[in-house]
Amino acid sequence: MDIVKSNLKKYSVIAIVAYFVLAILFHNVAGNELYYKASKGNLESVQGSTSTYEITNHFNIKQTFVCKSDEIEYISLQFATFGRMNSGNINVKLINNDKILMDKNLDVSTLIDCGFVDIYADNPISNVQGELLDIEITSEFGENGNAVAPWYNPTLNIEGQQLYMNSEKVNGTICFKTFGRDHIKYSQYYWEFVAIIGAVLAIYLIRLNYKYKNGKKGTIIKFIESSIKYKFLMQQLVNRDFKAKYKRSVLGICWSFLNPLLTMLVQYIVFSTIFKSDIDNYPVYLLSGIILFNFFTEAVGMSLTSIVGNATLITKVYMPKSIYPITKVLSSTINLLISMIPLYIVIIIMNVKITKATLLLPFVILCVIAFCIGLGLILSSAMVFFRDTQFLWGVISLLWMYATPLFYPETIIPAQFMMIYKLNPMYHFIRFFRIVILYGTSPEPMVYFQCLLCAGVMLLIGSIVFKKTQDKFVLYI
Repeated sequence: MDIVKSNLKKYSVIAIVAYFVLAILFHNVAGNELYYKASKGNLESVQGSTSTYEITNHFNIKQTFVCKSDEIEYISLQFATFGRMNSGNINVKLINNDKILMDKNLDVSTLIDCGFVDIYADNPISNVQGELLDIEITSEFGENGNAVAPWYNPTLNIEGQQLYMNSEKVNGTICFKTFGRDHIKYSQYYWEFVAIIGAVLAIYLIRLNYKYKNGKKGTIIKFIESSIKYKFLMQQLVNRDFKAKYKRSVLGICWSFLNPLLTMLVQYIVFSTIFKSDIDNYPVYLLSGIILFNFFTEAVGMSLTSIVGNATLITKVYMPKSIYPITKVLSSTINLLISMIPLYIVIIIMNVKITKATLLLPFVILCVIAFCIGLGLILSSAMVFFRDTQFLWGVISLLWMYATPLFYPETIIPAQFMMIYKLNPMYHFIRFFRIVILYGTSPEPMVYFQCLLCAGVMLLIGSIVFKKTQDKFVLYI
């Protein structure tokens, strides 16, 4: 087509520029999450049963431990105040081979009896993986009767840890936790990866322009030409499906707001009141999962009947048959975008912070759309030859809902089943969605890869299945 020929070079340049702009924007939005992940080597506290002697100018504590994180962000200590208001300060140091890594003074009057206090380093402490570290707790002016004491377990000895009281080895270990982060492998080469992918993209586009100039059309060119040729028809089909959904409805488009809100309200009452769910910001947690999963079931459900439902058009008008399931997904996408409005209303009401990480949401939304198109292509093909597909999908989608953490936390899943659980693509999409919304941060790079893999594989399989079966549709519809 002339419009493709005249603009291909321009669009190629725009594509390369857009790629590098997005790479820079992503780097700025993702921040440290691009390079670090929560450490799997964080140390959990032992169960204490009593306290040590009070920390005074005559008594001090040292606890050694082997660090299992790449970097330490903070440690947490449990103290006994003996139910009284003490005064003064205690000093907490984190030491490695006589080198002071952290030095903090704590006002003992602010401590809670048998409560943990978090002690943050000024900056994450690096190069400590596998190192033997010391926690030293001292007080220059502390006196008995006006001091605090670390909570500890006097009988539990842990390999790699040793407790000292006034420099003498003793049995037991104090109640402490470490919180750190680990480096993400190869993340330091982000810009190198960006440059390599950019170079590959540029070479591909140059080759594409050269082939097109010589009269050869690749898959991308054919896709662009088809999109331009049938753009108006696709718009009409999307508008028709969207309007038909609310035809003769009193509330009309308002149901896109009300449906997720009412579903959230019912499940919130059931799971937060009856089953006592203690998930932080539970309404936001619930609504974010409901919105994404409702879009998934609606988009796939509409795609499923898209071929048999347009039998008249298919037998009389020639056009790519894949347009029908694709437009069904695009029509549902409008509902998804409208449903984001009540989600952000609830976010504001719950005082959940909205951060720049919100800019990452289009990525996961596009992944879910691609996944739905792929699955929609498969099921719409199956529906032509096996009409019971729609009834099977009703059962499968219900089971899929319960297999996805919409109203319960993933922490309740036994560790031995997590590998199977993670085979659920919707788990990865909803997890990405919630990390951005609830925590205001970017997921680690592996989560991006998992979402891309799920979407890409399903779209590829769906395209292959649809292409191999579409020529037989007219014989069965």
